[in-house]
Amino acid sequence: MIAFSKAFHGRTSLAVAATDNKNYVAPVNETDNVLFLPFNDEQALADCFEEQGNEISSVIVEGIQGVGGINVADEDFLRKIRELCDKYKAVYIADSVQCGYGRSGKFFSHDFAGVNADIYTMAKGMGNGFPVAGIIIAPHIKPRHFQLGTTFGGNHLACAAALAVLEIIEEEKLMGNAVMIGKYLRDELENIPELKRVRGRGLMIGFDVPEELKDLRKNLLWNQKIFTGEARPNVIRLLPSLALKKRDAEDFIDALKEEIQLLNSGQSGGVSPTINAGMSTESVGK
Repeated sequence: MIAFSKAFHGRTSLAVAATDNKNYVAPVNETDNVLFLPFNDEQALADCFEEQGNEISSVIVEGIQGVGGINVADEDFLRKIRELCDKYKAVYIADSVQCGYGRSGKFFSHDFAGVNADIYTMAKGMGNGFPVAGIIIAPHIKPRHFQLGTTFGGNHLACAAALAVLEIIEEEKLMGNAVMIGKYLRDELENIPELKRVRGRGLMIGFDVPEELKDLRKNLLWNQKIFTGEARPNVIRLLPSLALKKRDAEDFIDALKEEIQLLNSGQSGGVSPTINAGMSTESVGK
């Protein structure tokens, strides 16, 4: 299997083997069967396929890397994955757990490339906070009936929650809202000179924080009661509700500017001790 630098595909057994972070991988999960290539490097991908040929079973990729720091997959890169998987009969796996379900402004962020994957993985926003996950498998991958089972598979409440989320996404036009509010946030963030490399799609946004503002995320939490994600060492990740209103986005920008001004002036605002909380909210409507 091919995975990519800064990839995060989960903490469970085989998924963590495809996660590019040694801190998550226990010896029992280590394997030589996953090759990590540079993200967005088409030539490295083509060279690997040419060298390994039909030994490659699959390629797994996030349309936008979440834990890795909000790194957007180039559309040409995703198209190259599709092309090479077709040529060498490998499976294209689109990890859409964080970047799917409308967060990018399209249902799957991989859709910006205009090609289909063979398998899509989904969770998080799928149930708007209720625990549920699923996969979509292309018809050409033939199932072995009654062999895909889990203890809680097909849970009626989880299925009801997932259906309700889809209905709300459609009725409230939340993908369009993600595009509109996401553009507003990115435009405003780009106009703050202290912040670097503002990037992302829809309501999945990241930016780099310079060393002199290293307490920014902590201060947003303690002083403004605003919780954001992070990707170490210096990235703040924004993954708010897809139902985020313009006024809430404006309040966030005002709070962000206030905390940056305080840090620039040497005032910390009496912040509590440092915490370690790197998880983000990936829900449809918090």
